[in-house]
Amino acid sequence: MPELPEVEVVKQSLIQKVKSKKIKKVIIRNRNLRFKIPSNFQSILKNKKILDISRFSKFIIMKFNRGKYCILHLGMSGTIHILKNEKNKITNASFYHSPFLPKKHNHVELIFKNFKVIYNDPRRFGYFKIINNKKELEKFVKKYAIEPFDKNFDYIYVKKKLSNKKKNIKNYLLDQKFVSGIGNIYASEILHLCKINPLKESKNISKKEIKRLVFFSKSVLRSAIKQGGSSIRDFVHISGKSGNFQNYFKVYKRDGKKCLKINCRGKISRVIISNRSTFYCNICQK
Repeated sequence: MPELPEVEVVKQSLIQKVKSKKIKKVIIRNRNLRFKIPSNFQSILKNKKILDISRFSKFIIMKFNRGKYCILHLGMSGTIHILKNEKNKITNASFYHSPFLPKKHNHVELIFKNFKVIYNDPRRFGYFKIINNKKELEKFVKKYAIEPFDKNFDYIYVKKKLSNKKKNIKNYLLDQKFVSGIGNIYASEILHLCKINPLKESKNISKKEIKRLVFFSKSVLRSAIKQGGSSIRDFVHISGKSGNFQNYFKVYKRDGKKCLKINCRGKISRVIISNRSTFYCNICQK
């Protein structure tokens, strides 16, 4: 599943290509995504101008004229492809799967004057949601916790949230009611830099560890965005640059290898937590 940095890469790609552009036509080839696309979806978006594109957590938010918004969630396998002509070599605005437009599972097309934006999703866990006004958008966002870049994601906030929680810290980092946008890959990376065992109960996280969590949650995600996202499957987005944060992984998918921390003799271990692979050092994350 794309995490916050990868969704940010998609947002940046879309800003370059579709901001201030008008949607001429909408083609829906399959309405049966995670939530069924409503019958009036085409009529709502047709002839609408995209005023801005933003991101909250793992959601892409397109702002239209006449006060409308459209939220896109990429789900487990959703990708955005920007196709200018049939000879496009690279179309993928996302961070994984083929950089080329797939032949199957192209469910939604937004047609612009000289190009089109195609939503592809083999598993169909992604979805589109129409938001009718700013107040409705604010209500949607409030269902989720703040993201790590929020100024309120600080020591006081984290200490209060972790207090008396028995859930292990790895699962708590993935809890979108605690903090939005952190997924499985980055949770492992953050906890390694914090020197925290992923199985440690949240209520037992120390003052020093909380400060590290705040700092490295922001730091790791910023670094991943700077590197263009993580290319788990040889991602090359439409700028022609590949995401390469995976070259900087300290623990993710490095099980059995030596810990990269100076003077640490540990090895990276892999454990399954809530059906997800979790990676950590058996020495410096005790």
